[in-house]
Amino acid sequence: MEYYTLGRTGLKVSRLALGTMTFGDDWGWGADDAASRQIFDAYVEAGGNFFDTADLYTNGRSEEMLGRYVADAGLRDRVVIATKFSYNAEPGNPNAGGNGRKNILRAVEGSLKRLGTDYIDLYILHTWDRVTPVEEVMRTFDDLVRSGKVRHVGLSDVPAWYASRGQAIAEHRGYEPLSALQLEYNLTERSIEDEFVDLGTRHGMGVMVWSPLASGLLSGKYKPSQGAQPEGEGRLITTAGSGNPAFEKFTDRNWAIVAELEKVANALGRSMAQVAVNWIANRPGIASVLIGATKVHQLQDNLLALDFDIPGDLLDRLNAVSALPKRFPYSFFGPELQGMLNGGATVGDKPAGYAPRIITRGGGTGVGADDVPDTD
Repeated sequence: MEYYTLGRTGLKVSRLALGTMTFGDDWGWGADDAASRQIFDAYVEAGGNFFDTADLYTNGRSEEMLGRYVADAGLRDRVVIATKFSYNAEPGNPNAGGNGRKNILRAVEGSLKRLGTDYIDLYILHTWDRVTPVEEVMRTFDDLVRSGKVRHVGLSDVPAWYASRGQAIAEHRGYEPLSALQLEYNLTERSIEDEFVDLGTRHGMGVMVWSPLASGLLSGKYKPSQGAQPEGEGRLITTAGSGNPAFEKFTDRNWAIVAELEKVANALGRSMAQVAVNWIANRPGIASVLIGATKVHQLQDNLLALDFDIPGDLLDRLNAVSALPKRFPYSFFGPELQGMLNGGATVGDKPAGYAPRIITRGGGTGVGADDVPDTD
């Protein structure tokens, strides 16, 4: 297992994280306690150290099960636990959900209790509530870090402007900065490429990918060559018509992507799931990919996703079939119109690692010789 530092932090996390939304079968799909324990053990044995859960998942059982497995294995100081808040479990009580200070402080205590720990490595706002000022969220996050109950903080499923504003506030006021953006990203859903990837890489937020298999659509369960159609049990079937856009995957465009993915996987001699995870893990700006499973053999298959490279010609096929049309204003940022801005000259970003040297001259500071001739 390889490890990356998360965002602009020293926290080292597995490139493949274990998503535990499947821990518990309270929702009609998922894994019971015995199967979840096997999945946990297999992930740890493979060297994984990064676990993701939420207070919402399986009505709190996911946190309870994960906390128990970590404690039983004596791994608390070796693993990184991320959990999330936002969703309301108390109908009729508007302050038992959302992102206000009152709910954040209530939610963190519940998660700490269910996880059986006195600190959370990464605490994440689950979904934008459209009402709470980001200033309130960032101040509360900072208070939690200063209290020792939380180590790092992040955002999930928010607008890019909201995340950008939050990071700017943290930098300006000396609050704990955002370390992670947790977002859906897969061959069927590439919208974050418009804003979030650049936002994360330029401003210190590692992108954690959820649903790399498009809620199972890209897992290999559906194979167009075999005439596979949506039927039986499974997450996409169980959640059909739920109103959750993450589970509305049966479209003509997506079936075309599945068909091409199957062909590429066959050409590589790899499973469709491995190819889909490999493609996403090697996209720009990706810090970690959340893989989940209801059976241990599914996890074991996913864990092999980074053991190979996708050749350029096959990569081009996946990129082409999954490409999204450029919407305004992003349609103005392509090479054609950018060339009109630069008079036809090629102007790109500075090379990786570029930084001007700052030198002292006569007690003052100036730009180093990398940028202008030294005339002293």
